[in-house]
Amino acid sequence: MNDSTLKKLNAYATKIRMGIIEGTYGAKAGHPGGSLSAADLLAYLYEEEMNIDPANPKAEDRDRFVLSKGHAAPALYSALAYKGFFPVEDLPTLRHIDSYLQGHPNMNTVPGIDMSTGSLGQGISAAVGMAKGAKYLGKDNIRVYTLLGDGEIEEGQVWEAMMFAAQYKLDNLCVFIDCNGLQIDGACEEVMSAEPIDKKLEAFGFEVMVIDGNSFEDIEKALDGFHNADKPFGVVMKTVKGKGVSYMENEVGWHGKAPNDEEYKIAMAELNAKLAEIEEA
Repeated sequence: MNDSTLKKLNAYATKIRMGIIEGTYGAKAGHPGGSLSAADLLAYLYEEEMNIDPANPKAEDRDRFVLSKGHAAPALYSALAYKGFFPVEDLPTLRHIDSYLQGHPNMNTVPGIDMSTGSLGQGISAAVGMAKGAKYLGKDNIRVYTLLGDGEIEEGQVWEAMMFAAQYKLDNLCVFIDCNGLQIDGACEEVMSAEPIDKKLEAFGFEVMVIDGNSFEDIEKALDGFHNADKPFGVVMKTVKGKGVSYMENEVGWHGKAPNDEEYKIAMAELNAKLAEIEEA
C-alpha cells in the first residue's frame, strides 16, 4: 500500500468517525463504541475494495455489504454519506422521527443499504443467501461482504449460516467478525466466550485469517487472501471499541449511549485534530 492510498484511507476513516459522533450526538442515542471500532474496515471496503456506484446504488452486478451487527448503523451511514450516497449534512438526523436514517439500517429508505438488519444473528443469513443467489445466477463477479460482532456470534443462527456457506462452497463470501472484546453487558469472555473464534470458523469450513482490524495493511492482506480463496473466507478482526475517541476506547459503557455536549466537543476536537494531521502529512 503506497503512502497516498494510506493517507486517503486514514482521512476517510477519520471522517467516518466524525459522522458517527455527529449522528449519535444528534440522536441523543445510538451505539458509538462498536461503530468506531468498525470505521477502518468500512473505509477500506467502500474506498478500495467493493464494486459500487453511489450514482447507481441498485446496480444489478454491484458487490453487496450486509451489516449484520446492525446497531453499528452510524458507521455505515457515515461511510455511505462520505462516499456520496446521500448528504453528509443528514447524519445528525439519525433516529429522528421524520428521518430516513433509522436506528438500524433500512434498505427501503437509505441509498446504499443492501439489507435491513438489526436482529442480531440474522444479517449473515441474508449475506449467505445473496452469495448463493449470485452463484445460482452464474454471477461469480458479485462478491458479498458481511460484518458481525463478537457478541453477536453467540447467536446460534450465525453458525447455521456458516455451515450453509461451507456446504455450498461460497467462495464469493467474506465474513468479518469485529472482535473488540466488549458487548452490552460487559466483556465477551465473561458474558459468553466464543473463543477460539478462528478455530470455530475453520471447523465450520472457512479459510480464516486473524488480523488487526484497525490496520489498513492488515485489512488489505486479509482481502488479498479472500480473493485467492476457494472456500468462504473468515476474517477475525482484533479491534478497539470506541477507536479514535480517547475517552470511549475500551469502555463498555460506550456500547449504547450518546455523548453529551461536553463529550461531543472533546470527541470532535480530537477527530478534527487527527484529520488536520493527516491532511498536512
